[in-house]
Amino acid sequence: MATAFMLAHPYGMPRIMSSYEYNRANNYEGPPHNSDMTTASVQISGMICINGWSCEHRWRQIYNMVGFRNMVSGTALENWWSGADYQIAFSRGDKGFIALNLEGFDINQNLQTGLPAGKYCDVISGDIENDKCTGKTVEVHNNGTAHIQVCSTCDDPVLAIHVGTKIGLPPRRFETQHQV
Repeated sequence: MATAFMLAHPYGMPRIMSSYEYNRANNYEGPPHNSDMTTASVQISGMICINGWSCEHRWRQIYNMVGFRNMVSGTALENWWSGADYQIAFSRGDKGFIALNLEGFDINQNLQTGLPAGKYCDVISGDIENDKCTGKTVEVHNNGTAHIQVCSTCDDPVLAIHVGTKIGLPPRRFETQHQV
């Protein structure tokens, strides 16, 4: 959730770090290594890393939030909403919207997204494949509002949409503008 917020907020220059797995009983051990004790090369299988490497930057949620950040680059933080102590939402101009919920109850609100009307794919819960969303969708009305639901007990209590995930449009690719 913190990484999603960092990538959605316009402040600073974020860095995404990836890491390796280790046995908690041996918390002094280093990264995966070769027989000569040199660090082993990262091994990748599709979008995941294997053989002891974690590669958090390849997790769908983080990878897609880097795309979110690139898509909203240069836009202002707008439409700030805070529900309870640990619930917030905001838009990045007319390009993106995010809602985060660390409260003990769900967000279930009509909120101003700042986005053009249409159906959007939530980049936290899914991807667009064959013009369909594999996760949650959000319908933005003509006035820019949408009914936003963010579960408090879900694995990822975050929802993020942007103009590149509008369903029914040709896919938009992200230019690598930022080093993240």
